[in-house]
Amino acid sequence: MVVSRDGHGLFDAVTGEKIARDRDPDPEDSTPDAVADLSCPGLGPVAGSRVRIAGLFGGGLHTTTADSWTLEVVSPAWPNERVLLSHDGGMPHSGPHGERWWHIFHSYYSELRAFGFSPSGQTLAIATSSDLSLWTRRTDHSHSSSVEA
Repeated sequence: MVVSRDGHGLFDAVTGEKIARDRDPDPEDSTPDAVADLSCPGLGPVAGSRVRIAGLFGGGLHTTTADSWTLEVVSPAWPNERVLLSHDGGMPHSGPHGERWWHIFHSYYSELRAFGFSPSGQTLAIATSSDLSLWTRRTDHSHSSSVEA
């Protein structure tokens, strides 16, 4: 789920398809800082439940997976942040680039707001002030998608 100044949107994490949109949410629930658990009301297929939000107001997503994939944010040219992905639980830079770690995202034009894995570890999301990028993986192949928030 994405919360922005343009409303709330619910996306399929595998295909990137927008499932539901609320361009005019209730002002009392329009941002996650209105409640202690940083959540907003769900919409579409998750209507009637609360969805925790990570981003501008705080919160966070998983930075590791059960099978040892790890994310790290670095800022060698602050304020432009970069997201690094590594495998086997190793920290980025512990092995050759492209073999044990990868530079997967560079936020050179928009502010990085949230990044992380889904609880299953099968989806990776990176959100900026302007975009949402989603990557999914399966055991037999990978699929990636980028959508505008």
